[in-house]
Amino acid sequence: MSTPTDHESPLAPPRTQDELNLEHFSSRLDRPVLMKAPEFQRGDRLRHVVFSGQFNPGMLSELAETADMIRLLSKSRDGQDFLRGLLAHRRAMLYFTQPSTRTFLSFMAACQVLGITCNEVRDPQTSSETKGETRFDSIRMFSSYFDLIIMRSPVAKLAESCAYLMNDLERSGQRSVPLINAGSGADEHPTQALLDIYTLQRTFNFENPNDSPGGDKLERLRLMPGYEGLSKGLENKTYAFCGDIGRGRTVRSLAMLLAMYEGVRLVFISPDHPKLRIRDDLRQRLLDRGVPIYELDSFESLLDGKPVIEQVDALYMTRVQKEHDSPEDAESMAAIDTLKYRLTPELVTRMRLYAPILHPFPRDQHFGEIPPEVDDDPRAMYFRQARNGMWIRAALLAHVMDVDHSIARHFFETYRERHVYND
Repeated sequence: MSTPTDHESPLAPPRTQDELNLEHFSSRLDRPVLMKAPEFQRGDRLRHVVFSGQFNPGMLSELAETADMIRLLSKSRDGQDFLRGLLAHRRAMLYFTQPSTRTFLSFMAACQVLGITCNEVRDPQTSSETKGETRFDSIRMFSSYFDLIIMRSPVAKLAESCAYLMNDLERSGQRSVPLINAGSGADEHPTQALLDIYTLQRTFNFENPNDSPGGDKLERLRLMPGYEGLSKGLENKTYAFCGDIGRGRTVRSLAMLLAMYEGVRLVFISPDHPKLRIRDDLRQRLLDRGVPIYELDSFESLLDGKPVIEQVDALYMTRVQKEHDSPEDAESMAAIDTLKYRLTPELVTRMRLYAPILHPFPRDQHFGEIPPEVDDDPRAMYFRQARNGMWIRAALLAHVMDVDHSIARHFFETYRERHVYND
């Protein structure tokens, strides 16, 4: 008679096939990102987009340039027709089994910009998964009908595992298509980090007053007290994150991208709660890269002898993700003074004139991490940040589907030496 193993409780429900499939990839999942990233590339081009660690500063600059070209070409009918013809013969599946508004719609809009035909599965209750089909079977079936899969799931590591599945199919000579992670559990949200970086790039270019809260004249800003050392680019800046740091996958992805730039300091402002403060693994990854990090408990905490709200070059606000709370979490969090983590208009007036305020959305109207009164301040860049998502995701699709060089050729034939990115 068999007995339960040390890892199995006699009362535990049997594991699902999805869980067994994830376990099949566990040896590959547990490796460092730097070891895994090359498997998702083909030469210098991304095949699958799974985590933010696949990007590097050079690639981020190239994607930003492609996005700028796409947004300018889209201003004319001829430009729109050219872009829509690039991938009119391609089809994409948007497999979003976790609630989403901005990510889903911006990916759909990005596909439409490039002429890609889209289909969607957003509720597994309307799919064959209600009949027992595994997620892995669903993904493989989608690869039979579509040329690209964009997926968002509450299941940690699912997107990465599905990318390995596509690689295995490719090696065995079977049909395989590119896969893009649009959010995976609490792990990663690489394309949100991509649009966050793109927004910061445009802000710190100081070329367009619509993108730079302090105006488009860096020389003028440098004349102001305390701004003498201000420079273009993402380097040598202090970036602060506030709110739910521990469970915010957008924070994890963006922090790792910012860590690639010289002279960056990262500040994490959160309650001293095990679920909300920075996770040990992210802290260690940042320290391993030599990035100075500061863990503070309020906007009034001191950095370089002054309140941190007055010292940061950019502020990334997040909501508290209550949907992840257990009953025990909800009880312990009820004792937290959340007022310290709300960005009031009074606090905004103390920020640096050029410092953008970002938010991955949705913001919580009940928690009120950013009240509507802040929206009219020129530093409030979160709606423009969301719009940037459409353009940079279109650029990413162009890269993955290998039409970015065609866009560059057409752009320079059309505009020659003109470089005006004002939208």
